[in-house]
Amino acid sequence: MDENENLRPDVSWLLEKGKIDEDAFCKIFVERHPLICINGVFYDYDGVITDESVLAAEINSIISEFVKTSLSMKIKNIMELLRIYCRSDALPLYEDRIFMKNGTLYLDGRFEEEKCFCMNRLNINYSIEHKSCPVWLKFIDELFYEEDIPAVQEYLGYLLIPSTRGQKMMIIKGEGGEGKSRIGIVLKKIFGASLYTGSLQKVENSPFARACLEDMLVFLDDDLKLGALPDTNYIKSIVTAEEEMDVEKKGKQSYQSRIYSRLLAFGNGFLVSLYDRSMGFFRRQLIISTKPVPEDRVNDPFLADKMCEEAEQIFWWMLAGLWRLIKNNYRFTESERSIANREEAMKQGSNYEDFAESEGYIEFAPDYVITSQMLVEIYKVWCHENGAKLGNTQSMLTFFKNNSGKYGITPSNKIKIKGETRKVRGFKGMRPCFTRYPSGNAGLGPVAYSTNVTIEDTSYDDD
Repeated sequence: MDENENLRPDVSWLLEKGKIDEDAFCKIFVERHPLICINGVFYDYDGVITDESVLAAEINSIISEFVKTSLSMKIKNIMELLRIYCRSDALPLYEDRIFMKNGTLYLDGRFEEEKCFCMNRLNINYSIEHKSCPVWLKFIDELFYEEDIPAVQEYLGYLLIPSTRGQKMMIIKGEGGEGKSRIGIVLKKIFGASLYTGSLQKVENSPFARACLEDMLVFLDDDLKLGALPDTNYIKSIVTAEEEMDVEKKGKQSYQSRIYSRLLAFGNGFLVSLYDRSMGFFRRQLIISTKPVPEDRVNDPFLADKMCEEAEQIFWWMLAGLWRLIKNNYRFTESERSIANREEAMKQGSNYEDFAESEGYIEFAPDYVITSQMLVEIYKVWCHENGAKLGNTQSMLTFFKNNSGKYGITPSNKIKIKGETRKVRGFKGMRPCFTRYPSGNAGLGPVAYSTNVTIEDTSYDDD
């Protein structure tokens, strides 16, 4: 039933000479079109109202026959008053239920038809009939290796509830032309206004992009740019978010908001960083490879349409993945191929590991010691002789600090060269390779290594 038809007979908000009692109008309007407003954003029983012009048009259809001057200004004033009239605190986030188009499905199997205000409502109906989705299953089987399908199913199911307990983002990597972007079309059909499409690069670099993730179950980057990220702080924070974080909208004061959007990206390569080589960045990535495209494959231009017709059945396939993920305490079923992908991404992001594991440049033993300056100079020699791109030397030192346990070394800022009073930074447990540099000076320019280097303390202080 059209709410406007119910509202028009009651014009108690209409004053003489075409003037409107705006407060009375808001009261009657909300009685017939229930609304709440959180941080300036309107919600109704179907979730967030992403296009406020719909509300403005509804108000216009009601008052336009009574207001003949300054109509647009009057509508604007009513909209602003509605924000105050409907103001609400943030709604609780529920991990035990999914808000469907026609009611609420609880993860224990119960379903209630009554609808309530919620932050996210899916764009599909609950149906007790669990029909199969043959087109989708065939597509998934042809796109992914068998051992990776459980992780894909679990992650897509993970998107159904507002939770970051999985502590992962997913990157689906292929050479191109496999059809992986069709997954995004299906997800858009299922999630509707709860899915936002954008760029991960923009999320990390733009101060305003993160506000777009508010109240979104899914953030989808369907064309991952291969340029290295200058920073990774925001992406890491979003993937593991457990508390409110700072967001900012243009022209408005920044504020604290809950971000629980899960990140999903499709691309032809890995997501790498210019400076962050820590395991903390890469362990947050679940990287799934697609199968090569068969040479004799004939593409179906209507494939996405066919899968969207199976959206309600695909939902149940995703839900089965969510149930399995919860049963496994939010640990994804990660294949050896996926783990290898993560290790390859770490190597591709920098050449520091290749340098550390090369022969004839540095060597490791508990009593060895090296200054940071010496290590930098040897790294430059290694890059020059191996045709490798010279990375950021400070990041290289940070790599060794972050992987000190792996290489059995200890960072120190109290390395002392015999005969000198100054103390410098470096590492205990490694030194230039004496097979190559018996005098400690060959090819190292002004830096001369000798046995006069001693260490006084293995502690590491940042002051």
